[in-house]
Amino acid sequence: MITLGYAARNAESPLRPWSFQRRDLRPDDVAIEILYCGVCHSDLHTARNDWGGTLYPSVPGHEIVGRVTAVGPQVSGFRPGDVVAVGTLVDSCRSCPACASGEEQFCEKGVVGTYGGRDRVTGETTWGGYSAAIVVRDSFVLPLPEGLDPAVAGPILCAGITVWSPLRRWEAGPGTKLGVIGIGGLGHMAIKLGAALGAEVTAITTSAAKAEEAARLGAARTLVSKDPEALKAAAGSLDLIIDTVPVKHDLTPYLPLLGRDGTLVIVGMIGPTEPFHTGLLLRGRRRISGSAVGGVAETRELLDFCAEKGVAPDVEMIRMQDIEAAFARMEKGDVKYRFVIDMASLKGEAAA
Repeated sequence: MITLGYAARNAESPLRPWSFQRRDLRPDDVAIEILYCGVCHSDLHTARNDWGGTLYPSVPGHEIVGRVTAVGPQVSGFRPGDVVAVGTLVDSCRSCPACASGEEQFCEKGVVGTYGGRDRVTGETTWGGYSAAIVVRDSFVLPLPEGLDPAVAGPILCAGITVWSPLRRWEAGPGTKLGVIGIGGLGHMAIKLGAALGAEVTAITTSAAKAEEAARLGAARTLVSKDPEALKAAAGSLDLIIDTVPVKHDLTPYLPLLGRDGTLVIVGMIGPTEPFHTGLLLRGRRRISGSAVGGVAETRELLDFCAEKGVAPDVEMIRMQDIEAAFARMEKGDVKYRFVIDMASLKGEAAA
């Protein structure tokens, strides 16, 4: 199947139209016409090779909502016309202890990413959702629940599950004092989901001007991280902190906010941290942990929760042709809070 997408040819090139071939359906595959695809910071980092190891041409995109167009002969859970979602994973070994426990994201034999991964059968590079269509193993396709708008649901598949997984792991709910560092693509979802779970949410930000916005998202209060007196007054007040900051930063101001046995979970930054004094951990038996997306079952649980509670990302719809402008705005933090690509724009380009 020949499909049209947008690809980066190297770290310096902008994303441009590229026709490429999707595989024929295997017995357990689902073919999907992509309707919408969210734009993640990982897409930008991968296209620019910021983390190294990008396989070019690179077609990013792992916040996919689409419509089933065909299924393999062994597929029983989907049929043409179904509206479905695909997140950051498209395959795993399905047999190791991690996969057996429903945590495919930690597959011990290597998970296959929606883009930039290696197909387990052919070894070919996987290409993502900045394209007209995709073929995915049925085990990694999720039904989109009624009540979720397909146009805005995409970011739940990455930004949403990235913060949902630690919220569930550390049992955030009524009685939990939750802090969220950063109000962006991940942070705004952490605030919304934490509040919907019943936690008391404190938004932690560098700007007091964001207090009203944080309250709209569901935060009970806002803590300005540049205010030493405010930080001192809040010492020991939080059980769990979700750190969504995507760049290198100092954890020192935040660790004293944790109470006894409190945990700070890093979900936004990939790379070294600034040095910090380990005494901040020893006092109060505090912990620093990390978390990355979630498995298939956990992602399905999140989609159902969002449909039930009416939780949805705040998005700005763009055309595929505007992706480079969107990337530039993302680098400046100029988006509230997630771009979503309307793939109808790509169809128009293909017709032209």
